[in-house]
Amino acid sequence: MSELEIQENMSEEEAFMDTESAYEEIPEAFQKLAQLLGQDQFELLFPDKDVENQDEMRLVYLMNDAVESFLVFSGARMTGHYQKDYEGELDATLSQEDGEYVLVVYQGETVVTIFFQDLSLEMNLYNYGDIGHFWLKGYEYLRILEYRLAILSDKCEYLGEKATSDTERKLAKLVHFPPLNYTCYPAVPAKYIVPMEDPWNPTEEAMDVMEELVKEAGDKSLLWWLQRYRRYHGKRMSRWIARLLHREKHAAVVDLLNKKLAKEAENYPRRDFGEKFNQKYQNILKKAEKRKAELESNGQKVTLVREEPFAAARDSVDFKVYLMIWKEKQGDRVAEIEEFYQWMI
Repeated sequence: MSELEIQENMSEEEAFMDTESAYEEIPEAFQKLAQLLGQDQFELLFPDKDVENQDEMRLVYLMNDAVESFLVFSGARMTGHYQKDYEGELDATLSQEDGEYVLVVYQGETVVTIFFQDLSLEMNLYNYGDIGHFWLKGYEYLRILEYRLAILSDKCEYLGEKATSDTERKLAKLVHFPPLNYTCYPAVPAKYIVPMEDPWNPTEEAMDVMEELVKEAGDKSLLWWLQRYRRYHGKRMSRWIARLLHREKHAAVVDLLNKKLAKEAENYPRRDFGEKFNQKYQNILKKAEKRKAELESNGQKVTLVREEPFAAARDSVDFKVYLMIWKEKQGDRVAEIEEFYQWMI
């Protein structure tokens, strides 16, 4: 991993951000730049195709269905060769020369340099309450729940209080409740999972949040199991609690958690794709909502789930709407999936 070096008429020892006091004196945007480069992350987005002749560049900070956040280089110009698809270790230095900052990034054998006047953090927060993906089969509604908790946790970790509510930060702790995290209900294939430390053991905070939910839902049976889980956690008990969560008997707990997440997510707007795309977006939503109404008129319970692209840096729009039609199978709660698809250039 690289260190981001600050060279502003300082000695070499003073330049490195390897002490807490020195780090805290650096503006937030520069701290986040150091964080990204330390993680070997360097993905640039440009307002137009002429990448070498524009005065604003965006570096992806956090991109998921809940947030699109960037570090924005203002008054910028770039030299060297930027490798868009580069994957590997980075080295980087940051200096200040002749009244502007100079960021030099080494992508393996190639070097790209960005000269810029200022660096700022841009945050675009979005409604994620009915967003979901169906990448893996089986108890899809629990995999969607795991996904929403994961992206919420990332938003809390990377952007903090300025981007999240008290309730969101509280619910995000459930990523450390194994029966609801990727150990039991992964939303993505294994190769895409970013592993956590000790994922099979719940934290006390996560247990507290889950017990509070179970009490609010009035599920005394599940509460009894959770209290045992506090004492005897590990893979076996985690998988047993995960199994209980897909039983119809305990559906109220899952529904309550989804309801709370949706309520918090409503504080944020939906993505805006422009008038042309927004109209097509609405057309497919109307088709799905019409079908949903038909099913509900026959007494079925149905949940609508959206899948949409990022608003930033899109060459096309790939938009899907799903209906989860709830069923019961031998005491298990399952969902039949209907898909409404629209690809719009």
